[in-house]
Amino acid sequence: MIRRFLTALIVVLACHGVPSAAQSDEIRIAHVYSKTGPLDSFGSELHAGLMLGLRYGTQGTMTINGKKLVVLEKDDQGRPDVAKSLLAAAYADDKAAIGVGPTSSSSALALMPVAEESRKILILDNAVADSLTADKWNKYVFRTMRSSSQDAIGNALALDQPGVTIATLAQDYAYGREGVKAFKATLKHAKLVHEEYLPPDTTDFTAGGQRLIDRLKDISGRKIIWIVWAGHGNPFSIGDLDLKRYGIEMSTLVTDFPTLQRIRNYPGLEGSTFYYYGIPKNPVNDAMVAAYTKEFNGPPDFFVAGGFSAGMAIVTALKKTGGDTDTRKLIAAMEGMDFDTPKGRMTFRKEDHQALQSMYHYRIRNDPKVAWGVPELVHEITPAELPLPIGNGR
Repeated sequence: MIRRFLTALIVVLACHGVPSAAQSDEIRIAHVYSKTGPLDSFGSELHAGLMLGLRYGTQGTMTINGKKLVVLEKDDQGRPDVAKSLLAAAYADDKAAIGVGPTSSSSALALMPVAEESRKILILDNAVADSLTADKWNKYVFRTMRSSSQDAIGNALALDQPGVTIATLAQDYAYGREGVKAFKATLKHAKLVHEEYLPPDTTDFTAGGQRLIDRLKDISGRKIIWIVWAGHGNPFSIGDLDLKRYGIEMSTLVTDFPTLQRIRNYPGLEGSTFYYYGIPKNPVNDAMVAAYTKEFNGPPDFFVAGGFSAGMAIVTALKKTGGDTDTRKLIAAMEGMDFDTPKGRMTFRKEDHQALQSMYHYRIRNDPKVAWGVPELVHEITPAELPLPIGNGR
């Protein structure tokens, strides 16, 4: 009876409590992203980028120090509650050592405490809300994607000149208000005279656009409406209100090809962006663009670079630990870590684990050969030029 009991116990432990020999030679990475749902297009780009980054970083072997990288796809459907349960199960049941994702900031807020409770690494490859590296921060979370403040500060630096008057148009929720707040705080020379906030689902921008015109039309000098908008709706339709008549320009944060399509007919429009495949000049970006174009028959969108950067961060950290996935060793390796990305070198700031990275001051050129406005580089805003505050009190 004792022998039967011990034999049964060994079987149970082998099946449920102890990884197999094959599993011990794996490093499991759970990618929680919107494979379906309202942000599925962004999610698919992030996942493609992540896989390309892991392959590039391992020179196509998908192994580090003899251990195979296994990526577990988890579709959160754009729902924070689903994302939370998926990451918890990935850490506990699938034995994932590292989590990556999610596609939205609201889902990211749901994942933060899961990483902390599980004491496992979570890499934010897309969520931009400032709170994620500020009051909601914990030591297990690292962000490779830029933050809302990096977006806003980059745009402010691109437009901040003496004699410039600015009004803003943004969505009336955290993304828009955080962006305008950081933008406003960065201005040293230009004057911000009006903030216009509209519901996120706005489709008719006539009334808001007219209020912006009324505030700017009688002011002399250069006048700009800075637009920070994500998702549906076309705020650039305010251009149909004859802004040129009043000498008013538009400017915006460019985040994707649809935005570039909307501003194609406004050559000379200026602003800042976090990526465009034709701007960075380095071997990593060249390799990513070539690999993505070959596989998907077109140039990579902005979020492909975000996923690729997360993959490169993972590979760099694991190489530093010799493939050891112990969380304490990974944190020690990643704090202050430099790693190569399509945007060039990034650094995880030790205090808040935000990846410090360049932004790009651009000017739109209309190229009849493509279906979008081409953002030509005016100036690369390096991390040293971008005064990003530390918001978590460390």
